[in-house]
Amino acid sequence: MNLITSLCGAVVGLSLGLTGGGGAIFAVPLLVYVIGIDAREAIGVSLATVGATALVGCVQRARLGAVEFRTGLLFALAGMLTAPLGARLATYLSEGLLLSLFAGVMLIVALRMWGTAASSAERLPAPADGESGPTCRRDPQGVLRLTSRCALLLLSIGMISGVLTGLFGVGGGFIIVPALVLFSGMGIQRAVGTSLLVITLVSFSGVTSLVVSERTIPWSVVRQFSLGSLIGLVIGSRLAARLGGSRLQRVFAIAIVLVAAFVIARNLVF
Repeated sequence: MNLITSLCGAVVGLSLGLTGGGGAIFAVPLLVYVIGIDAREAIGVSLATVGATALVGCVQRARLGAVEFRTGLLFALAGMLTAPLGARLATYLSEGLLLSLFAGVMLIVALRMWGTAASSAERLPAPADGESGPTCRRDPQGVLRLTSRCALLLLSIGMISGVLTGLFGVGGGFIIVPALVLFSGMGIQRAVGTSLLVITLVSFSGVTSLVVSERTIPWSVVRQFSLGSLIGLVIGSRLAARLGGSRLQRVFAIAIVLVAAFVIARNLVF
């Protein structure tokens, strides 16, 4: 069972390394349908694993100067406040409804990944660092001008990602990365690095709320799953530098749709 758990974790880490935000979406289905743990326990394992994996990725990117700490901490503050709310909300939902809603989130992530792949292959590139987004502005040195309107927008998006993180254990990178690019004028590489900072802190908040509320978290599964995820992250990051990003994202989008269809079918049949 330990080997299977580590292999499942490696799938999550590999997908994170290859595609960035959205790869953690595989964690809960693997934990529930392959490893066989309860859906609510799977959310706790996913939160801990995603947080640990994001921390490693964040440190790597911070060394390259690809993390914007001020903007990331603003996002994280909002997400840390609402992640416990999402975790609490999960206790009021039946396992079937929780998994069905999760499948819906998977479909949204798949659409977003497919759209991102199409954009990178067919449209203009994302704004470079220093350019202005439609809501938030940057000075000539590329520093974000944190006006009240800009701060309110970023806080609102951070709160939404926090609820989803606590509710489904997905990390929220599929929301944070495009939001940073579109609304704060941040370059895509720095947006990915900054999102890893946010995911680390928000996941920590979600796990803490579960521990405080005395929710069961199988730590032995967390250790094995996280070990596999970190190994997969290293492999995925190296492969990503050699393989075409847009094609990979389309392949993973199709894989996510197939997994979501399986989750929906299982809940309809059983």
